[in-house]
Amino acid sequence: MRWLLIVAILSLAGCSRDRRPLPPPRAPIPDFAAPAQSTLQCHADLRREGVSFRPLPDRAFGGGCTALGSVQLLEIGTPVSNLGAMTCPVARQFARWTRETVQPAARKWLGAQVVKIESMGTYSCRSLNGQAGAKLSEHGRANAVDIGAFQLANGRRLTVLAGWSGGDAHEQAFLRDVHRGGCNRFAIGLGPDANANHRDHLHFDLGTNGPYCR
Repeated sequence: MRWLLIVAILSLAGCSRDRRPLPPPRAPIPDFAAPAQSTLQCHADLRREGVSFRPLPDRAFGGGCTALGSVQLLEIGTPVSNLGAMTCPVARQFARWTRETVQPAARKWLGAQVVKIESMGTYSCRSLNGQAGAKLSEHGRANAVDIGAFQLANGRRLTVLAGWSGGDAHEQAFLRDVHRGGCNRFAIGLGPDANANHRDHLHFDLGTNGPYCR
């Protein structure tokens, strides 16, 4: 009898402990996966090539727009204005294009070093060519970059708008060289000959509709 009484007391004590308030729930874990292996390899490529960058958090916006596996370029050897989020592969190709195409072409055709590249932007949540109802632009995936002008060490400033058809022969040759070099590094390369929407800039992206160069 005494044994049964002891068991009953211990059971009640256990029930009492179970009624203690539960600890507060943990904060939800962000619903983003760790960087893909291809993104980590891209980061390693940038570091090996002397490119300074900052990885950006994955972001999803309305309308299907995203910035996934993107980076902010900080230093690629040539100053570039107005660069926003861009996927790491676009950043890698852009840095290589600047180093291996733009600077050699400037020395060859213009006899000067490019001291600044003027970008017209990277990420932008919009449709193709800004047309209502069109499919999403690669800019809406941070997968594209637009270039509008180049500043030279001798003080000259060469714009795509004025130089593509209106510049001297060397300016035109330089712009066509860097356009063609971009086509070789990116899936899509567009310039003033593509359509009126690109009359003032060179567009490069890594979309799936390439290769296409115009």
